[in-house]
Amino acid sequence: MISSNDFRPGVSIVLDGSVWRVLEFLHVKPGKGSAFVRTKLKNVQSGSVMEKTFRAGETVPQATLEKSTMQHTYKEGDEFVFMDMETYEEGRLTKAQIGDRVKYLKEGMEAEVIKWGEQVLGVELPKSVVLEIIQTDPGLKGDTATGGSKPATLETGAIVMVPLFISQGERIKVDTQEDKYISRE
Repeated sequence: MISSNDFRPGVSIVLDGSVWRVLEFLHVKPGKGSAFVRTKLKNVQSGSVMEKTFRAGETVPQATLEKSTMQHTYKEGDEFVFMDMETYEEGRLTKAQIGDRVKYLKEGMEAEVIKWGEQVLGVELPKSVVLEIIQTDPGLKGDTATGGSKPATLETGAIVMVPLFISQGERIKVDTQEDKYISRE
């Protein structure tokens, strides 16, 4: 159990059988009446956001989330097969469980799988990944780093904007949180 006075951004709680993450909170002490905590919560499973007010000191169950390092070994049909790096057990995740970061997932890549009990809530990929460009317009002589950008298709199927001087076959580092080109490798 956690008190509403201890809410901080990132804290996970259980409400109505679902896991909610605190995005924002505001502790309010009105001149008349008792204090309360106004929160903005995000449902970890569905992604929906809601605002809820708690009395100051009200306790709610805290969600204990478990993170385990797993390696993506291969894709079978619509499922992605992961291997737990500690127990060597295999687990299967769907595209919906992994989320929109699936476009950067490559065989052999390690990721943090977040679970609540036996239910998978999400997958955290590394902040940046190195991938090869399989298709982009050719760069021209004289193109500079500040001269603009063009779309490039990566080996995983993701499309990111890259500088004009980058050409097909090069390996680039990509920020998985912001879908941005970082540098050449």
